[in-house]
Amino acid sequence: CGIDVTEAAVYSGMCTQIFREEFGLHQSKVYCFVHLSIQEHLAALYVHLIYMKEQRNVLKQNQVCRTLSDVHRSAVDQALISQTGHLDLFLRFLLGLSLESNQKLLHSLVTQTGSSSQNKEKTVLYIKKKISRKTYTEKSINLFHCLNELGDKTLVEEIQQYLKSGAQSELSPSQWSALVFVLLTSAQDLEEFDLNKYFTPDKIRDEILVRVMPVIAASRKAICSEIRGRSGKALTSVLNSETSSLRELHLTVNTLDLSGNKLEDLGVKRLSALLENPECKVKDLWLEYCGVSDEGCAALASALRS
Repeated sequence: CGIDVTEAAVYSGMCTQIFREEFGLHQSKVYCFVHLSIQEHLAALYVHLIYMKEQRNVLKQNQVCRTLSDVHRSAVDQALISQTGHLDLFLRFLLGLSLESNQKLLHSLVTQTGSSSQNKEKTVLYIKKKISRKTYTEKSINLFHCLNELGDKTLVEEIQQYLKSGAQSELSPSQWSALVFVLLTSAQDLEEFDLNKYFTPDKIRDEILVRVMPVIAASRKAICSEIRGRSGKALTSVLNSETSSLRELHLTVNTLDLSGNKLEDLGVKRLSALLENPECKVKDLWLEYCGVSDEGCAALASALRS
């Protein structure tokens, strides 16, 4: 295919980071991708371009295809039945290529565009239909990534409905991480994060609070029923973080126990600012062994007097 890794390396280190030269059968040169995501992207690009140029769906034995959303539906179906998940990233790349912003980058490869609000809406509705069936718990996380890739404005609401249906009890730690990532990278602004919109009060456990703490940290305003145990330690990390966006914390519990956590003066000062909000219902605050000096106590006393 005309690739010379050695020659390319003279001009740039880029090619050697993409391709690796190996010797295969009979000492023939073989090139493979250093990271499989490049292969997934090229596969998605191939499927997209074949449709754009020939209106064929290579995912369905090269059948003639009328709309791009038909290709997308085929890709969604195949990704869902895959046992290994090897099509998950391919699917997200394929959907991303259909966006108008990316179509402009493909102008040198194909003149006409396949992007249209109608195609996008059909694909979004199809993905939501698959999520609502609740038969693909493990795969649903990738479908949320797909909605995020398409810039769907109702993504956060979809996640709320999914979790309130009781799906959170079936999620593994890695799936939780993926879900939190989707929330953090969604197009919607995280001005306010209300935990009660995602979980019924009886389902909110300490473990869930710990898992969603990155979202709380990224929100300017957080509303939750209770902080205790491990979630108290996680909240301490948020209060001590220089990058936290949290400015309002609405707690409906009477007692907040952060004892034994290294809150120190910086954390106490930020906590004091949060306690000044009239929406915060905390009446008893426990801060034993938190490393707070007179300076931190003064800030807390000032907040409590206000």
